[in-house]
Amino acid sequence: MKIYHIVSTLILCTGLLACADRAPNTKAVYMLIDTSGTYTRELDKAQKIGNYLLGTLNSGDSLAMARIDSGSFSEKDIISKVTFDMRPSMATTQKHQFKRQLDEFVAAAKPSAHTDISGGMLQAAEFLNETQAQQKYILIFSDLEEDLVRGHIRDFTMPLVQIRVVALNVTKLRSDNIDPRDYLKRLDEWEKRVYEGGGQWKVVNDLDRLGKLLDG
Repeated sequence: MKIYHIVSTLILCTGLLACADRAPNTKAVYMLIDTSGTYTRELDKAQKIGNYLLGTLNSGDSLAMARIDSGSFSEKDIISKVTFDMRPSMATTQKHQFKRQLDEFVAAAKPSAHTDISGGMLQAAEFLNETQAQQKYILIFSDLEEDLVRGHIRDFTMPLVQIRVVALNVTKLRSDNIDPRDYLKRLDEWEKRVYEGGGQWKVVNDLDRLGKLLDG
């Protein structure tokens, strides 16, 4: 009888391991879109990235997009979020709906007075961890110039363990032309914060080469 239980246990464990090996390599992507000042002129490029993601992600993957505005640690700033259905026809319908919401946002977006990048990243990390996806990404479409409302506290270590942060289309400010070190300093400071939070960091400014955007 004991031998029977041992054999049964071994078969069960083997089956569980096999199922684990077959678990899909799901992705979850959270895109933060800067709406401050003149950066709203760049939103057509964000639209291009959104369309790329919709064409790249598969059933079981998750996608969310949110604006970066004066106080971004809020559900109200999420433009759209979805986990694509395992049924291809339903996933296609979800993608069409997501694209419509993205297009409507780009068409109606208005500049925000401030730029709370840290709050947006914290909101993104919460969403990504809830998906339990194997690969998690935060895509930041911004000039990376944070401008907080007085009294907002964002001096904390962000929880970015196993999250890959990709800065996209990091445009140069007018002041960067005077002193390019300001631009390099912004990149270095954000890279440092991401690594301190346990994440990975990458900058992609050539939006004509998005093929490796979600590579490891």
